[in-house]
Amino acid sequence: MLQNKSLLLLLFSFLFFQNCKNEKHNLTPDDYNLKHNIEEGNETKNNYAEGFKIINYDGFNVLEITNPWPKAEKSYRYALISKESAAKTTFSKDSYDGIIITPVEKIVVTSTTHIPALELLNVEKTLVGFPGTDYVSSEKTRARIDSKEVRELGKNEGINTEVLLDLNPNVVIGYGIDGNNKTFNNIQKSGIPVIYNGDWVEKSALAKAEWIKFFGVLYDKQKAADSIFNKIEKDYSEAKKIAAKVTNQPTILSGAMHKDTWYLPNGTSTEAQILKDANVNYLWSETTGTGSLALNFETVFDKAKTADLWLSPSYYSSFEALEKGNEHYTKFDAFKNKKIYSFADTTGETGGVLYYELGTARPDLVLKDIIKICHPQLLQDYTPYFFKPLK
Repeated sequence: MLQNKSLLLLLFSFLFFQNCKNEKHNLTPDDYNLKHNIEEGNETKNNYAEGFKIINYDGFNVLEITNPWPKAEKSYRYALISKESAAKTTFSKDSYDGIIITPVEKIVVTSTTHIPALELLNVEKTLVGFPGTDYVSSEKTRARIDSKEVRELGKNEGINTEVLLDLNPNVVIGYGIDGNNKTFNNIQKSGIPVIYNGDWVEKSALAKAEWIKFFGVLYDKQKAADSIFNKIEKDYSEAKKIAAKVTNQPTILSGAMHKDTWYLPNGTSTEAQILKDANVNYLWSETTGTGSLALNFETVFDKAKTADLWLSPSYYSSFEALEKGNEHYTKFDAFKNKKIYSFADTTGETGGVLYYELGTARPDLVLKDIIKICHPQLLQDYTPYFFKPLK
């Protein structure tokens, strides 16, 4: 059973002194269903997300991660059970990739995109460690980092396992491009469950945001997670409807050069989908594929020289920096007309870019930003949250 040692000791001590009437059962979901005459668990249906499932049984939940990274060949299953139920039932460790007592009391997450979900659910105080704390932008979590309530764990590729084991979290939320992570494997061998969060693999902005339900079930806050997501979905849909009424579609350029290659979103990316929902003419909207488009300068210039707006010019935060990066940028009309907008300047105290942290959880804000920039006559009372005019 993949539980921390202190919890096991407490659990075994409790069970030893129980009356023999409190018989324990070593159950898989199928065994549980047969014993309690339940045909099957009740799966909570997601509206958009395809990478995880939550299956409710009488007394416990099963969290299944079906797509932790692109082309994943296996699913991961975790039994989530309360302390009270754990005292009565033992699960077969061969049936699960982890057994987790809920609500989680101590957690380690490994991506800044995980932090907003904790804060939205008001459980950020359970965060005890993070790799690369300087990248965290949230004022609330930064305060806990500064007061040493959240420990620095080094880099995600090489987490300081000694510090992590000392923290002894109930669970570690990881991510990866495949399952070959020696650090996570070592953490699991120590008895601490690792759950791979695959929100970044999802194919739409709302699907990524729906992963707040993944965190909700870990904290027994499913209803709260549903309510938060429903509000985000509602606000996104209402903004999309407002933008759909506009007849003028400004032309949009995105990205910038890295060495000799210009990288920009392909037409099926979540970024391009948000641009479509903002009712603008993204000049590469018809492209398909995975990952970013990689083009040469001439190709981009020929197509986007007269583009009305230039969004997200990589890490450049000013016109001066953009010109120093490549003097050919000055030839675009968007540069000449000072119509370039970036999220690079919206940062936390230590330089973490807020968009990279909160943008995944709040696509409604991202969409409203784009609508306000591209259709300034709309959303009269709204001020862009992430995107600002280039300095």
